Amino acid sequence: MARRKSRELAFILLFERCFDETDMQDIIDRAIEARDIEPDEFAIRLAKGADEYYLQSDALIAEHSHRWSKDRLSKVALAILRLALYEMQYVEESPVSVAINEAIELAKTYGEEDEPPFINGILGAVARKMGETVEGDA
Repeated sequence: MARRKSRELAFILLFERCFDETDMQDIIDRAIEARDIEPDEFAIRLAKGADEYYLQSDALIAEHSHRWSKDRLSKVALAILRLALYEMQYVEESPVSVAINEAIELAKTYGEEDEPPFINGILGAVARKMGETVEGDA
């Protein structure tokens, strides 16, 4: 499975988790059974990791979103941000710029019109805080 598809599947699992209090493994198992899909290791790693570290991600979202509270974010934006923030911080083989670009593409596909720039802004601010150079920085 291509990394882009793995990220998309991880996003979908995280989105489902926004509505379901059960364990991420249960969500994965039900998705496999109901949709006849077989997520690869990368998709499972992203979904489980982002779910495990969601409190840290939510704190970063709150710190860097000046006009929006986490409660005002759509479930789509929240799942995308949690996924990207986890990947940026904890998946060493993924360049930060790739995690950001993939999050923006997910937002363009699944989110509202105003969400890609918002997500880009949050992720760019976190990347700069991490010491990363972000596209558009001089």
